[in-house]
Amino acid sequence: MPVLHVAMPVFDEGQTLSRIVDRVMGAPLPPGWSLRLVMVDDGSRPEAARVAREARERGGSSAELLVHPRNRGKGAALMTAFDHVLAGAADADAVLVQDADLEYDPADYPALLGALVPGTGAVFGNRWAGTRPAGAWRRLHAAANGFLTWASDLATGLGVRDMECCYKLLRVPVLREVRPWLTEERFGIEPQVAAALARAKVRVAEVPVRYAPRGFAEGKKIRWTDGVRALWVIARERARRAPG
Repeated sequence: MPVLHVAMPVFDEGQTLSRIVDRVMGAPLPPGWSLRLVMVDDGSRPEAARVAREARERGGSSAELLVHPRNRGKGAALMTAFDHVLAGAADADAVLVQDADLEYDPADYPALLGALVPGTGAVFGNRWAGTRPAGAWRRLHAAANGFLTWASDLATGLGVRDMECCYKLLRVPVLREVRPWLTEERFGIEPQVAAALARAKVRVAEVPVRYAPRGFAEGKKIRWTDGVRALWVIARERARRAPG
């Protein structure tokens, strides 16, 4: 039975973590699939770290919690989760990135897994398919993401429409191939994953996903400097050679 390994970076999401863990553990899956949650507490403050431990207990034997003693960033947490998964995963398994807030809905897991057909090595979510964000800030956010996606597609040729979407689903053999190319410890991991998949000539599908954006007052962590870093990563990865 293939396993969907859900990699979840956690950093001070005390107010949303229990709810998203419940949603992940109760997510519908296609027949034959099972789920395992790997959370990485990336140096949360004591109260939020306590919530993370309680959330792991809520997940039972299908949930694990790894801990960074200090905050290192989303990319670093994901690489820790990826390495942990790859140490024991089977080739039939897949790995999905899930944020610890409530912006993304695990009810989309069946659509993501359904797009993982033979010949496809990865699936990205698309938050903007057929929707127009409401409000000036959300439209600006969508425009910035659109520009970064355009720049990434120009460099990689992937042709995706939402490169920055959290939901990235990779077959385990694909993750094993591209993992040595992943080094970005913060949000630069998003364009770096896209670049690594393009370098490995992996076919990437894309499906619409639900999205409930939160603002900075609600704990959103990405900043304009991360957008600048993403552009730098896109340019650097275009010229980067495969390791070894």
